[in-house]
Amino acid sequence: MRRHPHFPVLLLAILMAIIYSPAVMLGRGQQAPAPTAAHALQDLAGALRATPGCLGVETARTTSGKQVIFTWFENKKAVLNWYYSDIHQEMIKRFAGGYTRPGGPLRGVPDEGPVLAVASLTMPSVPADGNLMAATTQIAIELYAPLSGGLAAGGRFAPSSVRVPGLIEVPMTGRPAGAAEGRRNEP
Repeated sequence: MRRHPHFPVLLLAILMAIIYSPAVMLGRGQQAPAPTAAHALQDLAGALRATPGCLGVETARTTSGKQVIFTWFENKKAVLNWYYSDIHQEMIKRFAGGYTRPGGPLRGVPDEGPVLAVASLTMPSVPADGNLMAATTQIAIELYAPLSGGLAAGGRFAPSSVRVPGLIEVPMTGRPAGAAEGRRNEP
């Protein structure tokens, strides 16, 4: 069987499927409680955050049903720190039998500059038989780098440590007094 050249990177998305499917983690007929999806996701996000060169992690579920993890890395070396981490290597071993990408991981990614890794997965239903691949209708790992420009009013989506050339950062204006502190204006 010939594997897709990005197969090792897809393992992160498979792990996301497990995280977002506590019923699969519980298994059929077992009585032990499964960790909540939020707890499992925190564990993965924590492992990513602990990776040297990781600048930040955000998780989300889109309106179309995709589970998404956004991870900002300082540079290619930092992404490789995650790639070669024990948890990621275990995923490669477990789900891909140790398969490695021809030409090595991240071939073509520049050595310098920040990298945003976006892992997305769509699994419309939890598979009763535990076959995550059969239940997955979309899976992707995409890598991005910031372009020059943009505007951030009152804060940014990316961590402030991500360098974006030409980004204009301004305070948010036009908010009612106390809004910044989370207070409501009472009549």
